[in-house]
Amino acid sequence: MKTLFAHRGMSSLAPENTLSAFSIVKSHGIGWIECDVDVLADGTVVVSHDDTLDRCTDKTGSLYALNQSDLTTIDAGSWFGDEFSGEPLPTFEQLIELVNEHQLNINVEIKSCAAGWPMTLKLIDGVIKGLEQLSPTSELLVSCFNHLALAEFKRKQPHVDVACLFEAEDFGHDWLSSAQSCSASAIHLNDLSVDKETVARIKAAGYRVNVYTVNDFARANQLFNWGVDGIFTDIGHEFPSRYRQY
Repeated sequence: MKTLFAHRGMSSLAPENTLSAFSIVKSHGIGWIECDVDVLADGTVVVSHDDTLDRCTDKTGSLYALNQSDLTTIDAGSWFGDEFSGEPLPTFEQLIELVNEHQLNINVEIKSCAAGWPMTLKLIDGVIKGLEQLSPTSELLVSCFNHLALAEFKRKQPHVDVACLFEAEDFGHDWLSSAQSCSASAIHLNDLSVDKETVARIKAAGYRVNVYTVNDFARANQLFNWGVDGIFTDIGHEFPSRYRQY
């Protein structure tokens, strides 16, 4: 099975990491979503790629200075299009409800919390609490660039599959040690760092390989022919039907 992950939801059709972006995934034949999660000052886990509001909302400032009550004042959609005006910055709890409703599978990327280890632990615990509500019929994968944080999550949730994320410049000879330290089942690679030999080496070691972010059909085809298991894409709705599950 070749898997398409809707990167931050259908992020070319709706504002990334919003309920609107995730709610239309299944209607386009995609079974998996990818989301990013970080934490507010009061421990509320929210769905956001950045640790600031600046790029994808009508506000500015750090997530780590906010509480859940502040979310009602934030517009996370009007920057993308008029029809998304008033779109909320979602909590992880709200996203899990949507995932259950739409019977989706989910890759949760735990962000490398810039507020330090105590806040990272608060984020991990919040993610675990949110995942307790996930339907047992949904497939789940948890990933992180911070392999210390990923190992801590895996220690607390040994039954959950995890994936080590690597930036292109960080994938080196020690990747296997990182994967083993996290008891990972998959490796997530930047497209810029992927060649046929790398895929073969990782697969031979017994790991799944997923690649981000691929928005070119020919490149996706090449990666799948090399043995890549999945790709993260912003344009899943444009892919041929052979890649789509519904």
